[in-house]
Amino acid sequence: MKITKLFSSFFESEKSGGLLLIFCTIVSLALANSTFSGAYISFWHLKFGFLSLETWINDGLMAIFFLLIGLELKREFYVGELSRIRNAMLPFFAALGGMIVPVLIYLLFNFGSKNQLGFGIPMATDIAFALAILSLLGKKIPTSLKVFLTALAVLDDLGAIIVIAIFYSKTIIWLYLLASLSIFAVLLVFNRLRIKNLFFYIIPGVLMWVCMFNSGIHATISGVLLALVIPFRTIKINSPADLLQDILHLPVAYFVLPIFAMANTALLLNFDWKDTFFCATSLGIALGLLIGKPIGIFVFSYFSVRAKISKLPYDMSWKSLFGASILGGIGFTMYIFITLLAFYDINLVQNSKMVVLTSSFLSGLVGFLFLKLSVSTKKD
Repeated sequence: MKITKLFSSFFESEKSGGLLLIFCTIVSLALANSTFSGAYISFWHLKFGFLSLETWINDGLMAIFFLLIGLELKREFYVGELSRIRNAMLPFFAALGGMIVPVLIYLLFNFGSKNQLGFGIPMATDIAFALAILSLLGKKIPTSLKVFLTALAVLDDLGAIIVIAIFYSKTIIWLYLLASLSIFAVLLVFNRLRIKNLFFYIIPGVLMWVCMFNSGIHATISGVLLALVIPFRTIKINSPADLLQDILHLPVAYFVLPIFAMANTALLLNFDWKDTFFCATSLGIALGLLIGKPIGIFVFSYFSVRAKISKLPYDMSWKSLFGASILGGIGFTMYIFITLLAFYDINLVQNSKMVVLTSSFLSGLVGFLFLKLSVSTKKD
């Protein structure tokens, strides 16, 4: 399978970015449990203007992350793996199963409880971490598996974005929402008029973020909306969307996500292991990631191929696909992000973060070992 220069660049940035995320998480946990614990945890709650540093990161910087996700989704649907229906079907069904089964497992433990809104936590796959694990296996991994996992994670993110927009919005303030959507409509007109200067999109985009932030709809959705209106060309000429995607890749991989990681993993480890890992919420998250993700991804993929709706690439085996399915349980950015939206109890948030980190570590370790021991470049 031929890999485009853009995908190679994307894979390399996500791979190294994932390794940096792992490092930042370890550093943050170490600082949070050192003699500097109080100062370190308090730092993220310092006020800058009307918002805390943590809020600026989770609502502001993360809007840039969502903008990049939106641009990547747009490229995938126009010229990437998702632009060809038959090729898109395998990661589509994989992503569908990887969202549905974990949600059902979570609700099995939490349906009807006050914590049932956490169902969205075990849904999305973290691109950066998953590709970082794949990179450790080197040339042993077939190209199609890298493309499959990337497309799967991108579709997972799309599903998570839709869930956030529908289920994790506060009481809507319609005046601000109308203002935000009005700005979006103006940007759509700019797009139709073929205005290419990014200045005409970024400045109104910031205003759209401000209105969205005050509307009750989560502000990061404005990043996705902005990505939708920035012009993209399928011909081999760099469009504004290409240019912005190139600009954002490194800052997001090496600044936005590492800062997000450090701000949201300042966790004290002096907790009760039984209460943390064996309550209904934790079991729903952990089993959703460790069991629901692999089963959902693999089973939905298998039946889509057997039904001839999709096809298995020539250099990908069922074993390698199952290994990728295990890696689908690696979550970080989106998992922790949805945790912050789903729960208000600080102890529940902290416990859920620990479960996400532990489950992701186990998914990464098991997936790595499975692929290392079993993957070949020939189909079984």
